[in-house]
Amino acid sequence: MLKGLESTKYNALPPVHEWTPAFCGDMDLVIKSNGDWVHEGQKISRTAMVKMFSRILWLEDEQYYLVTPVEKVRIQVEDAPFMIISWQWIDTAQGRAVEFRTLTDDNIILGIDCDIWLAPYQGNERPYVSMRYGMKALISRHVYYDMANELETLTTSEGTGVGIRSAGKTYLLMNEE
Repeated sequence: MLKGLESTKYNALPPVHEWTPAFCGDMDLVIKSNGDWVHEGQKISRTAMVKMFSRILWLEDEQYYLVTPVEKVRIQVEDAPFMIISWQWIDTAQGRAVEFRTLTDDNIILGIDCDIWLAPYQGNERPYVSMRYGMKALISRHVYYDMANELETLTTSEGTGVGIRSAGKTYLLMNEE
Protein backbone atom coordinates (compact mmCIF):
# COMPACT_ATOMS: atom_id res chain seq x y z
CA MET A 1 0.00 0.00 0.00
CA LEU A 2 1.24 3.51 -0.76
CA LYS A 3 2.68 5.58 2.11
CA GLY A 4 0.01 7.94 3.39
CA LEU A 5 -2.89 5.76 2.24
CA GLU A 6 -2.91 3.38 5.20
CA SER A 7 -5.45 5.38 7.18
CA THR A 8 -9.10 4.60 6.59
CA LYS A 9 -9.67 8.35 6.34
CA TYR A 10 -8.15 8.20 2.83
CA ASN A 11 -10.73 5.78 1.48
CA ALA A 12 -12.62 8.66 -0.17
CA LEU A 13 -9.63 9.60 -2.33
CA PRO A 14 -9.90 8.84 -6.04
CA PRO A 15 -7.34 6.30 -7.34
CA VAL A 16 -5.07 8.94 -8.88
CA HIS A 17 -2.11 6.55 -8.62
CA GLU A 18 -3.86 4.23 -11.12
CA TRP A 19 -4.56 6.87 -13.76
CA THR A 20 -2.14 7.49 -16.65
CA PRO A 21 -3.74 10.15 -18.85
CA ALA A 22 -1.85 12.16 -21.46
CA PHE A 23 -0.39 15.54 -20.48
CA CYS A 24 -2.75 18.30 -21.65
CA GLY A 25 -0.72 21.43 -20.83
CA ASP A 26 -0.37 23.98 -18.09
CA MET A 27 -3.15 25.49 -15.99
CA ASP A 28 -2.85 28.95 -14.44
CA LEU A 29 -3.17 27.63 -10.91
CA VAL A 30 -0.65 28.31 -8.14
CA ILE A 31 -0.62 26.94 -4.63
CA LYS A 32 1.03 29.74 -2.70
CA SER A 33 3.48 29.16 0.15
CA ASN A 34 0.83 30.45 2.61
CA GLY A 35 -1.64 27.72 1.55
CA ASP A 36 -3.80 29.86 -0.78
CA TRP A 37 -4.88 28.34 -4.09
CA VAL A 38 -4.85 31.02 -6.80
CA HIS A 39 -6.42 30.54 -10.25
CA GLU A 40 -5.78 33.14 -12.96
CA GLY A 41 -4.63 35.63 -10.31
CA GLN A 42 -7.66 35.21 -8.04
CA LYS A 43 -7.72 33.30 -4.76
CA ILE A 44 -10.14 30.38 -4.91
CA SER A 45 -12.53 31.18 -2.09
CA ARG A 46 -14.75 28.10 -2.40
CA THR A 47 -13.37 25.62 0.10
CA ALA A 48 -15.11 22.71 -1.63
CA MET A 49 -13.34 23.55 -4.91
CA VAL A 50 -9.90 23.60 -3.24
CA LYS A 51 -10.67 20.33 -1.47
CA MET A 52 -11.78 18.71 -4.73
CA PHE A 53 -8.60 19.82 -6.53
CA SER A 54 -6.46 18.60 -3.62
CA ARG A 55 -7.89 15.09 -4.03
CA ILE A 56 -6.65 14.82 -7.62
CA LEU A 57 -3.22 16.37 -6.99
CA TRP A 58 -0.25 14.31 -8.17
CA LEU A 59 3.53 14.75 -7.90
CA GLU A 60 5.68 13.39 -10.71
CA ASP A 61 9.33 14.24 -11.45
CA GLU A 62 9.24 17.26 -9.10
CA GLN A 63 6.21 18.68 -10.99
CA TYR A 64 2.64 18.95 -9.70
CA TYR A 65 -0.41 17.96 -11.73
CA LEU A 66 -4.16 17.77 -11.42
CA VAL A 67 -5.06 14.35 -12.79
CA THR A 68 -8.31 12.79 -13.94
CA PRO A 69 -8.78 9.51 -15.80
CA VAL A 70 -8.61 11.41 -19.12
CA GLU A 71 -6.32 14.42 -18.62
CA LYS A 72 -3.32 15.69 -16.70
CA VAL A 73 -2.58 19.41 -16.33
CA ARG A 74 0.48 20.92 -14.68
CA ILE A 75 0.11 23.51 -11.92
CA GLN A 76 2.64 25.47 -9.87
CA VAL A 77 3.38 24.99 -6.17
CA GLU A 78 5.53 27.57 -4.40
CA ASP A 79 6.48 25.37 -1.45
CA ALA A 80 4.18 22.65 -0.10
CA PRO A 81 0.77 21.91 -1.63
CA PHE A 82 -0.82 21.17 1.73
CA MET A 83 -1.02 23.17 4.98
CA ILE A 84 -1.43 21.67 8.46
CA ILE A 85 -3.90 23.87 10.36
CA SER A 86 -4.58 21.86 13.53
CA TRP A 87 -3.36 18.95 15.59
CA GLN A 88 -4.34 16.85 18.59
CA TRP A 89 -3.12 13.91 20.63
CA ILE A 90 -4.97 10.64 19.99
CA ASP A 91 -4.56 7.05 21.17
CA THR A 92 -3.61 4.45 18.54
CA ALA A 93 -2.63 0.79 18.61
CA GLN A 94 0.98 2.04 18.38
CA GLY A 95 0.53 4.34 21.40
CA ARG A 96 -0.12 8.04 21.86
CA ALA A 97 0.12 9.88 18.55
CA VAL A 98 -0.20 13.27 16.92
CA GLU A 99 -3.07 13.60 14.47
CA PHE A 100 -2.80 16.48 12.00
CA ARG A 101 -5.59 18.07 9.94
CA THR A 102 -4.85 19.93 6.73
CA LEU A 103 -6.59 22.95 5.26
CA THR A 104 -8.20 20.51 2.79
CA ASP A 105 -9.54 18.22 5.56
CA ASP A 106 -6.98 15.44 5.31
CA ASN A 107 -6.32 13.73 8.64
CA ILE A 108 -2.93 12.08 9.02
CA ILE A 109 -1.22 10.47 11.99
CA LEU A 110 2.42 11.16 12.70
CA GLY A 111 4.32 7.88 12.74
CA ILE A 112 1.62 5.99 10.84
CA ASP A 113 0.59 8.07 7.82
CA CYS A 114 3.42 10.62 7.83
CA ASP A 115 6.81 11.67 9.12
CA ILE A 116 7.99 15.12 10.25
CA TRP A 117 11.16 17.10 9.49
CA LEU A 118 12.57 20.62 9.25
CA ALA A 119 13.89 21.96 5.92
CA PRO A 120 14.99 25.35 4.60
CA TYR A 121 12.65 27.54 2.56
CA GLN A 122 13.79 31.01 1.51
CA GLY A 123 16.41 31.16 4.27
CA ASN A 124 14.19 29.90 7.10
CA GLU A 125 13.76 26.44 8.61
CA ARG A 126 10.17 25.28 8.21
CA PRO A 127 8.41 22.17 9.58
CA TYR A 128 6.90 19.69 7.12
CA VAL A 129 5.13 16.35 7.19
CA SER A 130 4.95 13.80 4.42
CA MET A 131 1.70 13.33 2.52
CA ARG A 132 0.35 10.91 -0.06
CA TYR A 133 2.21 10.28 -3.33
CA GLY A 134 5.46 11.81 -2.08
CA MET A 135 3.96 15.25 -1.46
CA LYS A 136 4.39 17.28 1.72
CA ALA A 137 2.45 19.60 3.99
CA LEU A 138 3.77 22.68 5.73
CA ILE A 139 2.91 22.85 9.41
CA SER A 140 1.42 26.31 9.99
CA ARG A 141 3.28 28.58 12.38
CA HIS A 142 0.61 28.54 15.10
CA VAL A 143 0.41 24.72 15.04
CA TYR A 144 4.19 24.36 15.23
CA TYR A 145 4.46 26.83 18.11
CA ASP A 146 1.68 25.00 19.93
CA MET A 147 3.45 21.67 19.36
CA ALA A 148 6.71 23.17 20.64
CA ASN A 149 5.23 22.87 24.14
CA GLU A 150 5.21 19.09 23.63
CA LEU A 151 8.85 18.73 22.50
CA GLU A 152 11.13 16.70 24.73
CA THR A 153 14.81 15.84 24.96
CA LEU A 154 15.47 12.75 22.85
CA THR A 155 18.42 10.58 21.91
CA THR A 156 18.21 8.78 18.56
CA SER A 157 20.65 7.32 16.04
CA GLU A 158 20.83 10.87 14.63
CA GLY A 159 22.03 12.31 17.94
CA THR A 160 20.60 14.07 20.98
CA GLY A 161 18.32 17.08 20.88
CA VAL A 162 14.65 17.97 21.06
CA GLY A 163 11.86 16.26 19.24
CA ILE A 164 8.57 14.45 19.56
CA ARG A 165 7.33 10.88 19.98
CA SER A 166 4.25 9.72 18.09
CA ALA A 167 2.79 6.26 17.46
CA GLY A 168 5.91 4.61 18.83
CA LYS A 169 8.31 6.57 16.61
CA THR A 170 10.79 9.22 17.66
CA TYR A 171 11.43 12.37 15.59
CA LEU A 172 14.49 14.47 16.37
CA LEU A 173 13.80 18.03 15.17
CA MET A 174 16.79 19.96 16.56
CA ASN A 175 20.19 18.49 17.42
CA GLU A 176 22.16 19.72 20.39
CA GLU A 177 25.27 21.51 19.23
